[in-house]
Amino acid sequence: MKHWQETAQIVGRIAELAAAGRRAALATVVRIEGSAYRRPGAKLLVEEGGATRGGVSGGCLEADVREVARAVMRDGAPRLRHYETGDDDSTVWGLGLGCNGAVDVFVQPATSEDALDTARRLRALLAGDAPFAVSTVVRGPAAVLGRMLVTPDGPPGGSTEAAGLDSEMARRAEALLAAGESKCHDLESAGVFTEVHVPPPRLVICGAGDDAMPLSALASRVGFRVTVVDHRPAHLSPERFPAAELVERRPDDGLDGLPLGPRAYPVVMTHSFAHDREWVRRLLATDVPYVGLLGPRDRRDEILHQIGATATGRLFAPVGLHLGADGPEQVAVSIVAELLAVRASSAPRHLREREGVIHAG
Repeated sequence: MKHWQETAQIVGRIAELAAAGRRAALATVVRIEGSAYRRPGAKLLVEEGGATRGGVSGGCLEADVREVARAVMRDGAPRLRHYETGDDDSTVWGLGLGCNGAVDVFVQPATSEDALDTARRLRALLAGDAPFAVSTVVRGPAAVLGRMLVTPDGPPGGSTEAAGLDSEMARRAEALLAAGESKCHDLESAGVFTEVHVPPPRLVICGAGDDAMPLSALASRVGFRVTVVDHRPAHLSPERFPAAELVERRPDDGLDGLPLGPRAYPVVMTHSFAHDREWVRRLLATDVPYVGLLGPRDRRDEILHQIGATATGRLFAPVGLHLGADGPEQVAVSIVAELLAVRASSAPRHLREREGVIHAG
C-alpha cells in the first residue's frame, strides 16, 4: 500500500522537474530473492542536482544506484542493475553488503518525452480509486528497453511499438491485476516487470480530539488514506490534520458519503460515550472488516449491551496492540501496528520468531 503513495509523490515531483527543465532518473526494484528491505515496485527518484526521493533499500544500495542514475541521465540509456547481498565477507560491486538476498533494480530516464507521457497517465490513475498495472520492459533490445504500458479498466495506454509485445504485456498485466501481484517475467525476447497498483486502504477516524492527530499523521505516512469525522468544526482544521480528508458529521447524521466498505478501517475515539456508542452501532451494520474502539473493556461491554450486540471478531476493543504504550503518540503506534497486522491477516509476533526470509520474492 506504501507504493501507491510513494509513486504518487514521485510522479508529482517528476512533473515539477520537467516543468522546470530539469532532468531526473527513476530506479525501481523489479525482482528480489531471499531477504530484502523493500519489495518489488519500491522506487528512488534521483534528480540531476543530487536530491533524491523514495528508496530501493534500507540505505545499502542507494549510493551505487545514484551513480547509475547519473549515467542514465547523461546518455539516456536505461540500465538493469543486479545486486547480490551475500554474507558479511562478500563484497559485491564494492559495496560489502550482508543481507543474504539478491535485488534487481531498473534505472531509466524519468523526464524523457515517453516517461512524461506515462507519468501523466499515472497521475490521473493515482488520483482515483481503481487498481491498475504498469508494465515496463527492463531487459531486451534497445529499441524497446524502458518502454511502458499502463493497463487500467479499458484499453491500455502507451506502447512498445511492437504490436505482438504490446498484446502479450497487456494480457499478462490483466492476469496479474486479477491476482493483485507484481512480477518480473519473460515475454518473447524481452524481460518485463509488471507492477500492480492497488488503492491503499482507508482509515476513518471518528473523533477529532488531540489524540487523533498523531494517529492520522502516522497512518498517512505508512500509506493509509485517512478521513477524520467529527461534529465540531473547530477541531476539523487542516492545521490539525494536514494529510486527511475532513468530514463534519454526527453519528446520527448517518454514514452516507463516508469512504466505508471492505477496504476501510474505522477507529472510534470521540471520548463521548453516546457518540462512540452510535458510531459503533452504525459501523457494525456495514461490511467493514474492522472497527476499532478506544477505551477499556468495561466501556466496550456497556456499549455492546446498550446496542444489543454481542462481541464480534470485527470489533477491536480496546483498540491497538499491547506494546506498553504511554501517551497519544505511542497509542497511535499500537493502533497502526494492529491495522497493518489485521490487513495482512498476520498474527503479531517478533520477527526473530519467524522462519524463512522477510519480504521474500
